[in-house]
Amino acid sequence: MTRPLLPRRRALALSAGALAAPMIASGAARAADEWPNRPVRYVCIFPPGGPTDSLSRVLCQQFIELTGQQFIVENKSGSGGNVGAEAIAKSAPDGYTVGMLSIASHAIAPTLYKRLPFDAEKDFTPISLLWLVPNMLMVRLGLNVKTIPELIALAKANPGKYSFGSAGAGTTPHICGEMLKKLAGIDLLHVPYRGAAPATQDLLAGNVDMMFDNIPNPLAQMRAGKVVGLAVTSPEPSPVAPEIPPMSKFLTGFEMISWGGLCGPAGLAEPVVTRMSELTRKVLESEFVKTNFLKQGATPKWTSPDDTVAFRRAEEKRLAPIVKESGARVD
Repeated sequence: MTRPLLPRRRALALSAGALAAPMIASGAARAADEWPNRPVRYVCIFPPGGPTDSLSRVLCQQFIELTGQQFIVENKSGSGGNVGAEAIAKSAPDGYTVGMLSIASHAIAPTLYKRLPFDAEKDFTPISLLWLVPNMLMVRLGLNVKTIPELIALAKANPGKYSFGSAGAGTTPHICGEMLKKLAGIDLLHVPYRGAAPATQDLLAGNVDMMFDNIPNPLAQMRAGKVVGLAVTSPEPSPVAPEIPPMSKFLTGFEMISWGGLCGPAGLAEPVVTRMSELTRKVLESEFVKTNFLKQGATPKWTSPDDTVAFRRAEEKRLAPIVKESGARVD
């Protein structure tokens, strides 16, 4: 049986499409090779002055050095990083808006929050991890405690009297505070802020009694004599503060490592993702980033896009029972 001939217009359209396909692929590859050829917006999901902001600015400075294009840090804070994460998710997938992939917004928030304005799995294109950093617990000077056992004894003697600040609901400092309450059997009031900087200001002013934060901030405050550092949340002491013991020495099973990563909105073209991944690896391998990250207690960490996807999924799964057991929940 003879197949009917295609109408002339349809045949021409199919022919044109077949010719256009390799041209489109070639154009995408060329765009990837040229990325970035204009300024890139980098969304830091926490406010200026905090540790993630400082690390982000070190990172972007090296991207500028490597590419010759501006990487402009834009701070969009609130709701434990969820406001900034939403901004990334809703941006155009053209490679010119990227931002933070965070343990708070992308691994803790899906369990902590009843409703989110984004889907941590579907609305982002993960590029790489960027850093690993432990938290440190610091207390105000007027609290007159110098060790974790002293703090626990004080809190047990005064249930509900003392408060802990955090960079926002759902951040690792918040979850660390909830873990402290649960594992030590004490009652503390959680006071969330729009980032670490305003929380620290209230701690120094005596408006809250203690707070966990990524180690660069507490370490700087401690060495300036403004707070007392009690413990770190890594399994071992941090190399930048070897004198500070780990929380697990006093409370078995207490461990929390914060991490940050790089992502864009869903739908980034594969060649652009590959180009971003390659450049990120070079940035993280630079002596400038290694040196400046170490000064802030952070370890550079590069992962492939596929490994970053798998890591985020695994972290959400690992942290879900911790968040649930802590009793923390945001409607």
